[in-house]
Amino acid sequence: MKVIVAKTAGFCYGVSRALEIAEKAAVQSERCYTLGSLVHNRYAVSSLLNKGVREVSDIRELPPGSTVIIRSHGISRNVYNDLKEKGHTIIDATCPNVSRIHRIVEKASEQGRVTVIIGSREHPEVQAICGWADTAVVFKDISDIKERIQTELPDKNTPISVVHQTTEALDTVKKCDDFLKKEYTNIEMFDTICDATSRRQKEAEDIASGCDAVIVLGDKRSANALRLAEICKKKCPRVLYAESAIELDLSELDGADIIGVTAGASTPAWIIKEVHKKMTDEFKEMEFNEKANTVSEENISESFDEMLERNFKTLSTGEKVTGTVQSISPTEVSVDLGTKYSGYIPLSELTDDPDLKPEDIVSVGGEIETFVMRVNDIEGTIMLSKKRLDTVKNWETIEQARQERTIVEGTVIEENKGGIIVLVRGIRVFVPASQSGLPKGSELSALLKTKQKLRVTEVNHSRRRVVGSIREAANEVRRALAEQTWNEIEVGKTYTGTVKSLTSYGAFIDIGGVDGMVHVSELSWKRIKHPSEVLNVGDKADVYVLSFDKENRKISLGYRTMADNPWTKFTEDYQIGSIVTVKVVKLMQFGAFAEILPGVDGLIHVSQITNERRIGKPSEILSEDQEVQVKITNIDYEKQKVSLSIKALMEEPEIEVQAESTGEPEVVYDTDAASEYKEAAADSYTQE
Repeated sequence: MKVIVAKTAGFCYGVSRALEIAEKAAVQSERCYTLGSLVHNRYAVSSLLNKGVREVSDIRELPPGSTVIIRSHGISRNVYNDLKEKGHTIIDATCPNVSRIHRIVEKASEQGRVTVIIGSREHPEVQAICGWADTAVVFKDISDIKERIQTELPDKNTPISVVHQTTEALDTVKKCDDFLKKEYTNIEMFDTICDATSRRQKEAEDIASGCDAVIVLGDKRSANALRLAEICKKKCPRVLYAESAIELDLSELDGADIIGVTAGASTPAWIIKEVHKKMTDEFKEMEFNEKANTVSEENISESFDEMLERNFKTLSTGEKVTGTVQSISPTEVSVDLGTKYSGYIPLSELTDDPDLKPEDIVSVGGEIETFVMRVNDIEGTIMLSKKRLDTVKNWETIEQARQERTIVEGTVIEENKGGIIVLVRGIRVFVPASQSGLPKGSELSALLKTKQKLRVTEVNHSRRRVVGSIREAANEVRRALAEQTWNEIEVGKTYTGTVKSLTSYGAFIDIGGVDGMVHVSELSWKRIKHPSEVLNVGDKADVYVLSFDKENRKISLGYRTMADNPWTKFTEDYQIGSIVTVKVVKLMQFGAFAEILPGVDGLIHVSQITNERRIGKPSEILSEDQEVQVKITNIDYEKQKVSLSIKALMEEPEIEVQAESTGEPEVVYDTDAASEYKEAAADSYTQE
C-alpha cells in the first residue's frame, strides 16, 4: 500500500498564530475568554480550556474586565466597539488575511459601494465581514447569484466591491467573478482567497486524481476541510472524512492500493500522527513509492515532525530567507516563507530603480531571496526587503567592477553640487561634472532619467561612497568602436552616423568611434553656402565611404546619392532645342550662369545674350536673380555642361546648313563667342 501525505496538511499560519496568542494570554491572565470557538477544532479548543482559556458565545457572558481573544475568523465592527466600551482587554487573533478583507469592505463603504461576498452566510468569517460593511450581499455560488441577483442588485450601475471568503473553492470564485464582471459596469474585484487555501486545494486535487481513496481530516464545522472533501470527491471515488483517528474506519479502505491524506487548516499535527499510527498498526506491509510523493513509516513520522517545526518556526530580524512569490498587488508582494507567518515586501523595499515595475523583477510562483526587516508576532506577518539584500550583493559587484575595470550601467536620478548621482544596482554612484562627458558649462540636468554607462573609479566602504566616470567609459567604448570600424572599413560601405560638428567646408560625422568628413560639395546636388543648410549637430545621417587613409586616420564620406542627382532628372526632361525659363544665379566676365532646375546650371555666353548690339559684359543687360527665357543649344553629357542662348530666340535664329556626311542640320555658332568661351576654360563651370 502506498500513502501520499499532502505537504500542506494541517495548521495554516493563521490558526497557528491564533493558538499561540491564546496560550500566551492564558499565562498572563486568569480571566481569559474567546468570543466563539477560536478555531474550528474541538480538540484544539479543549486543549485551550485545560490551559484556562474559556469560550463564550455572547459578550454579555463576559465578566467585567475580562481579557477577550478575538478568534481567527474575526468579529464585526459593532462587537469590537462594544468590547472596548465595556472596558474589556482585547487581544486580536484575527487572521491577517481576514483583517485585510475588513479594511477593504470598510473603505468600500466609505466610498458608497455595496460589498458582495462570495461565501457561506452562516460562516462566522463571513458574518464578521458583513459587520464591517454598511451594505453587504452574500452569495453562496453561481446558482445563488443567478437566483437572487435581480432582487438583491437590480441596478446594473450599482457600484459594487467583490471579496471572497478566504477558504472558498477556487472554481466557485471564478464562475461568480466572471458572471458579475459581465453584469455590472461599476465593479472592483479583490482576490481575498488565502494563499495557503489555494495551495491546499490544488494539492488535494492533484493527490485525489492519482489515489484509490483519500482521507480528509477536519472538524465538522471547518469550511476549508469540508471544501477539501468536496474537491477530492470530484477526482476520487472514495473519500473518508474524519475529525480524528477514533472516527476513522479503515475497513473502508480495503482494496485501495494508493491512499492520500490531507487535512484542513484547523487540524493539529498530532491528529495526523494518530491517523498515521492507526494506519501503520492496521497495515503492516506498506510499500511506498518515492516518485508518487509517498513516504515510509519512518519518513512519515519525520515529515510530521518537520511539519510541526515548519508551522511553529520563527524568524529573526536580519535573517536571510528564501520564499515563493504568491501574489503581486499595487502596494506589496506577498511571499510564502513556509512558516506560520505571512511574508510581504512593500514596493519601497523591492527596488530603488524608478523605471522598473514589480512584474519586471518578480513573478508569481517564482523563488525570491529576501532579508527579514521586521517580525510582527501580533499580526503574524514578516516585512521583507529585497533591495536591502540586493544592496549587500551589489556592493560586492561594484567593488569587483572597480578592480576589474569593467563598465557598469545605471540611471541618472539626481543632480547635485558638483555632479550627478547615478543609481547602479541600487548603489548611488557620484559622477563629478568633469567626468559627466558633457562639455564644460553644460546643464547636467540634461542627463536626468537617462541610462548611462560608467566606470567605477573609487569605492569607500567606510563612507559608503562610490565615485564613477561616464567620460572614461565613453572613451573606452569609443576606442573599441573605432578599432572595429577601422578593421571593417571599405570604400562604398554605408553607415548611419551622428553629426558631431559643422565647419564652412563640411560636416564631421561619427560613424562608430571614428569621425569622417563630408565635404560641402558632397552634401547636396544644389549649390549651398554652408553645411547647416542640410544638417545640424546631433542629426542622424546615412553616409557612405568615398575614400580613407588608415595611416593618417582620415575618412572622406559622401552624403548625397545618385538617386537624388538632378542631372538625371535634367537629361530625362530636357534636350537640345528645349526652350525653358531660367534664373540668373551668377554673372561672370564671359557670360552668365543660370539655374535650369535646382542643381543644374547652364552657361549663357556673353555672345548669346543679345543680337541687338555687341556687349562687353553680361551685366550690361542681365542681373542676378533675373528670370529669362532661353534655348538649350548644346548638352555635353560627359562633362555635364549645358549651353544656353537668349539670342537664339530673337529675330535672327541660328543658320542651319546641311552636313554633307550625315545630312543632319548643323548649328553654326559665333566664332568669336567660341573663342572667348575657350579662353574662359580656367573659370569654366562643371556640373558636379
